[in-house]
Amino acid sequence: MIMSPTQPDEGEHTTYAPGRIDDRDLKATIAQVLDRWPCAGLAVAVIADGSLAWFHGHGLGDVMAKTPITEDTVFRIGSLTKTFTAVAVMQLWEQGLVDLDAPANDYLRTFRLIPAKPSLSPATVRHLLTHTAGVGYWRRLSDLLQPGVGSGDRAGRSGAPPLAQYYSRGLPVEIEPGTKWAYSNHGFAALGQIVEDVSGEPLDRYLRDRIFDPLGMEHTDLIRSERIRAHLATGYVLRSRGLKEVADREVPTPGGGGMYSTPADIARYVAALLRIAAKGHSSVLRPETLATMFRPHFQPDPRVPGMGVAFELGEEGGERTVGKTGIVSGFHSAMAMAPEEGIGVLVFSNTGGLDGRGAPIPLATMLLRLWLGLSVDPIRTDIAPRPETWSEICGWYSPAPGPVTNLSLRALMGAGPEIVVQGGHLMLKPLTPIPGALLVLAWIRRKMPDPAASENASAPSAPTTVREAPQLQWRWRSARSLPTAFWLFAAVQGAAAITGGTLAGALYDRSLPALIATVAATQLTALVLLAVTLRRDHDR
Repeated sequence: MIMSPTQPDEGEHTTYAPGRIDDRDLKATIAQVLDRWPCAGLAVAVIADGSLAWFHGHGLGDVMAKTPITEDTVFRIGSLTKTFTAVAVMQLWEQGLVDLDAPANDYLRTFRLIPAKPSLSPATVRHLLTHTAGVGYWRRLSDLLQPGVGSGDRAGRSGAPPLAQYYSRGLPVEIEPGTKWAYSNHGFAALGQIVEDVSGEPLDRYLRDRIFDPLGMEHTDLIRSERIRAHLATGYVLRSRGLKEVADREVPTPGGGGMYSTPADIARYVAALLRIAAKGHSSVLRPETLATMFRPHFQPDPRVPGMGVAFELGEEGGERTVGKTGIVSGFHSAMAMAPEEGIGVLVFSNTGGLDGRGAPIPLATMLLRLWLGLSVDPIRTDIAPRPETWSEICGWYSPAPGPVTNLSLRALMGAGPEIVVQGGHLMLKPLTPIPGALLVLAWIRRKMPDPAASENASAPSAPTTVREAPQLQWRWRSARSLPTAFWLFAAVQGAAAITGGTLAGALYDRSLPALIATVAATQLTALVLLAVTLRRDHDR
């Protein structure tokens, strides 16, 4: 069951300031996004003037129980957890217990960060806080074989494994810290462990005592405690036959994405951040500390906003923005703020997969822009192309070595991209064999006979011999399995490009011949698999 945007509103909260919000525009924007990204349940909150100003609950938290979405529905908020872990670290920094530029291993007692090469500099606390420590999205390539592609363990009574066990072989640092941004849940798991090791308290208790309770967040926790169980939403993914409940998994990196919370509680958190940013008093953080978190600490180019301390920096219509998104299987969340305007937007959904496609992230940006008086379409159309500079950027590109830190990029680009000019346009072409799959299938189709011609041919005049007839029949029967064969072929192409390209980047340090050889090898592997698939169809 999927609730449409025209369903009656549940959990409506209307204590907004008149004239500040156009209720119809907000709901129309929500309906527009839901038309493209339908979901079981959606919670939208706008924070202004220091409190929750507008709330819209759409759909159901649990389809079978028909539980409506309200301000107190508990969602898994994924990587929004990172901002809380970062606040905890900055509290220790305010007390002089942690130096942001000291090696993280100075504070870790439970496990260690292990450099892949002796020449690598120590990863600091600041590096971990800004995803620049050289720690990848996965611990190692074998994580891809774990449930949920390494994103979680089956939920059980014992919860997630202790980090001492999870990182018993250490957490690898693959590339020089401070040189590359690579998103990492493991880096924030290490920060959560630093909070535990320095404070002497479990991370969940520290967060409750120092952040949740002081801000009145009564239905928020890092573990599945009684604070959250009663109102916990069910997570879903959208399939061709409708909604499907996701497998219940524990996040193995609690400091990176383990939290549970409600729209009302996170609204209290965002309101507190906005008050602190406006130089207001708070027992959670000092204004100057939050200002440090909201400024760029890693900025590869002055033309991009850069990375703050856990918070992702941006700009909308000349207005500085700060935010964070979260993805857990079955749940998506987004938090966007314009600190100078004192405005925040929250969007939570209990529908979506690990690919991140869903309503919350685009909707949060659209609603923030709408509130700021901007067009909801952020696409720039006033930037003129500069062909005179294109020759300077054309060529082959490849990620730096690092099988784990570059794995996500390899999934998108294979062994690397090529930038070329074609037809008067600047084009980016991934160095991946998947386009070759299309060429191979097109060739197979051209070689297949016309089935109508074969059926209409009479036996005496048919040009095909008895010996050749089975081959023609086999080819046509195989054609009916081409969609299946293609997707299998493409999947193997992609997997081979990721692993092969990653290994080539690591072993040959971006050697173009090595990368091309790797692509050729993956192409051959996929072709063999395609041939086996077609042959099995023939055998059946």
